Amino acid sequence: MQSKLLRGAVTALLAFPLVGLGATPPSVPPRSGLDLSGFDWTVRPADDLNAFTNGHWLKQTVIPEDRASVGTFDALEQRSEQQLHALIDQILAGPAADPDSVRIAALYTSFMDEATVAQRGLKPLSEPLQRIQQVHSTADLVRLFAALGNENVMTPIAATVHADQKQPDAYTLDLSQSGLGLPDRDYYLSDDETLVKMRGQYKSHVERMLQRAGLPHAAEAAADVLSIETQIAKIQWSRVENRDPVKTYNKVAGSYLQQLAPGLDWQAYFMALGIAVPSTVTVSQPSYLEGLSRVFAGQPVSAWKNYLRWHLLSAYAPYLPKAFDQEHFAFYGTVLEGTPAQKERWRRGIALVDQSVGEALGRRYVEAYFPPESRSKVERLVRNLIATYAEDIDTLDWMGPATKQAAHAKLDALMLKIGYPDHWRDYSALHLDRHDLVGNVRRAALFESQRNLAKLGHTVDRTEWDMTPPTINAYYNPAYNEIVFPAAILQPPFFDPTADDAVNYGAVGAVIGHEISHGFDDEGSQFDAKGNLTNWWTEADRAAFTSKAERLVAEYSAFEPVPGFHINGQLTLGENIADNSGLTIAYKAYQRSLAGQTAPIIDGFTGPQRFYLGFAQVWREKARDNVTIELIKSDPHSMPSYRVIGTVRNQPGYFEAFDVKPGDAAYVAPSDRVQMW
Repeated sequence: MQSKLLRGAVTALLAFPLVGLGATPPSVPPRSGLDLSGFDWTVRPADDLNAFTNGHWLKQTVIPEDRASVGTFDALEQRSEQQLHALIDQILAGPAADPDSVRIAALYTSFMDEATVAQRGLKPLSEPLQRIQQVHSTADLVRLFAALGNENVMTPIAATVHADQKQPDAYTLDLSQSGLGLPDRDYYLSDDETLVKMRGQYKSHVERMLQRAGLPHAAEAAADVLSIETQIAKIQWSRVENRDPVKTYNKVAGSYLQQLAPGLDWQAYFMALGIAVPSTVTVSQPSYLEGLSRVFAGQPVSAWKNYLRWHLLSAYAPYLPKAFDQEHFAFYGTVLEGTPAQKERWRRGIALVDQSVGEALGRRYVEAYFPPESRSKVERLVRNLIATYAEDIDTLDWMGPATKQAAHAKLDALMLKIGYPDHWRDYSALHLDRHDLVGNVRRAALFESQRNLAKLGHTVDRTEWDMTPPTINAYYNPAYNEIVFPAAILQPPFFDPTADDAVNYGAVGAVIGHEISHGFDDEGSQFDAKGNLTNWWTEADRAAFTSKAERLVAEYSAFEPVPGFHINGQLTLGENIADNSGLTIAYKAYQRSLAGQTAPIIDGFTGPQRFYLGFAQVWREKARDNVTIELIKSDPHSMPSYRVIGTVRNQPGYFEAFDVKPGDAAYVAPSDRVQMW
């Protein structure tokens, strides 16, 4: 429900103990909700909580050949896939009903019809390939950067529309760096032996793809691609730099772009994008555009044509005949992530439907699997966590009165989105054909690009969602000051209404606390209650906060999930702050829910112990080394096991619950624990 919490409402909540999360009557002993079969009883929780909770599962589990990793999230994704599969089968078995059902059926059928895909070959890409062939000038190239970008083809410039960070009720067009076929610039620039090897394998992959397309001089063309992308990588900002919302907010006149990057024909670019030259644009990385102008001028048109051919083929390879699809997976699935086999085609078909018409399918998912009472229960749960945050703000010794007052205002204004949107997306302008897979993918991408570009000049629609209801995830949006929880994550083991409160608080409670705390992490804390990018902290409070944050950077940077590859404590700082803060608040909320009573012993564990075990249980995961390396380089989250290990070491409640003392492997002296909240 999209509603703003009034300060009075929060204060009223604080006057009463938090209600239980589960639905089990008090007279019935609750089940714990813990999967004891995954526990390794040879490990002491005072030494390693993750190994104790998940160790046996880790030893016994073999990662399926079609997966890069397996764990709690993967299990929920597979459950969601099965549910969506059943819904699509119902649509296919019934008469052609509403237009959205027709669209879902057409898209899924076109993906599953491998015979037609094989028969059509590369014909569906003949038009864009011909456009690339007819490029003769740099202006032609720039037009294609925009036109192909509108169809989700990788080009050196990404154009997106989002709320203006300093005028959050208005939209802005944002131009940012893009253009790499590998996950991160380090894959091009690092001397690490593993990444150097992957570079060579990437070049060979590009060559084989171009050969399969019947393009001449594939080896030379692949060399062009790697050369251009390496030069692009050299001028790109790091992922750490891109986390700085102040540094990446650069509002300029649209006419200034020609001065900033004179080698690019911006008039041609915007015309091909489908809009007039904007009066203002936001440039995320000005030095990147400036450098791109030089890279652009330094490569012949023929090399850029090879670059565009490659990225066109790469973008559509999963929807082309088997030879292209398999070659694409052999590199991006097997080489990069270490996954031996591809997922079943029906699973990939469901992912395509979710990606293209996700709210149409999501609406049916909600009707079938997320009853209204679930939304109400979770909304009450979220408000309970917000109430605890409000109480905790007043206890912080590192935050002064002025900043506390602003923090309360931001918390009061926090918008909640639970389960599904109140207003569903209109797909009436999207035509899908059950015999034209590539055409469907292209039209769906273009539909989404045009829908977003059409927002320019209009007031921001704060009812929109960035995730579909069947998504196993959640997010905080600083520009809207909102927390969003799709329906699919609100199920066991994250939220189980029949389980013990302690486990629910440790699982979904920590997730909710995590998302709320993003409003106060190193990045989100730079946005005020209305979503404005502005400083609402006193200088002394910011310095105290930064001092704590730097200690978290050092803590997580010491973790080494794969030999030679450490977690990037700066890149993961926001998520690590959210993990630590969210777990702290969830534990306080659980304690308040007991209203002074002692929780019962269940499965041999106290309430506080079950809380931390419930938290550790949801981060159960086993991953292949290659995908772990990819995530270390590109993902702002720490690896799941370190989200447990790195977080509980800063929690006083964990030390008390398991009587962790000096000499225990997990012991950290109180002075060395980082406590944000």
